[in-house]
Amino acid sequence: MTRQLPPLKPLRAFEAAARHLSFTKAAQELNVTQAAISHQVKTLEDSLQIQLFRRFNRRLMLTDAGQTYLPQLTEALDQIDAATRRLRAVDDSGDLKISVATSIAAKWLLPRLVRFRQKHPEIDVSVSASDKLVDFGRDDVDMGIRYGRGTYPGLRVDKLMQDTVFPVCSPALLQGPVPLDQPSDLKHHTLLHEEWGEQINAPDWRAWLAAAGVTGVNATRGPGYSHSSLSLQAAMDSQGVALARSSLVGLDLEAGRLVQPFGPTLPTNYACYVVSPAAAADRPKIKAFRDWLLEQAAEDLSPTV
Repeated sequence: MTRQLPPLKPLRAFEAAARHLSFTKAAQELNVTQAAISHQVKTLEDSLQIQLFRRFNRRLMLTDAGQTYLPQLTEALDQIDAATRRLRAVDDSGDLKISVATSIAAKWLLPRLVRFRQKHPEIDVSVSASDKLVDFGRDDVDMGIRYGRGTYPGLRVDKLMQDTVFPVCSPALLQGPVPLDQPSDLKHHTLLHEEWGEQINAPDWRAWLAAAGVTGVNATRGPGYSHSSLSLQAAMDSQGVALARSSLVGLDLEAGRLVQPFGPTLPTNYACYVVSPAAAADRPKIKAFRDWLLEQAAEDLSPTV
């Protein structure tokens, strides 16, 4: 059976006006003008071909038809409201699927994630660590953290952290027979290399040594690693000196697992970005996680006392 449903806006206007017996109060509730309420009610009456109000100079009265219509219409709108609130409550909580670059997940996000669970226990975050750019139109993912230049058409993009690059090593390498006191000491130590990939043109050891004015060091020697988390772990294990991205080593430097033996620190054109489909960016659980990520990044930049 085909439903015989009048347009929703006139129904809402009539129901509000009927409850208040006032076009003015209905307009205030629905945040429209009094004239709009009057027009919508007249549209409903014309659609039904039934008079719902008796209009007097300074007051309204419901007709018998209006009095019969109002309770059932109010009940129906209340049910729609309750169903919508239940739907939003489900969307506010539950599973939130995040796609994160592997090293960012391991070195920055996961160590902090317990803080989000404490703040939002109603949201379960599922982390998918991958260096492949997620396709939001195809993959079952709500949002992501990407590393690049920030140009992502069709997505809401918020900068999380700007990156710099500098050497890091285990504190143990500051001691020993050939301590790391100055950049030229690198000739006596193993250089650890990260394979950035074709899409990322970040400073490597050759660029860093040139910026430091160091000669006599073979910038290509030493083992390579597919992810920053691996080269940083090798550095923590005293296997050599790594070029670190500032976005990934904050906690390790703070804990003393790594140290920056000297400069210079080089800028990059790359940063970490929080991304999500523009149409879904303000869904409550996506907004909650994005706001928390930005708070965490801001705390990382705040000076400690």
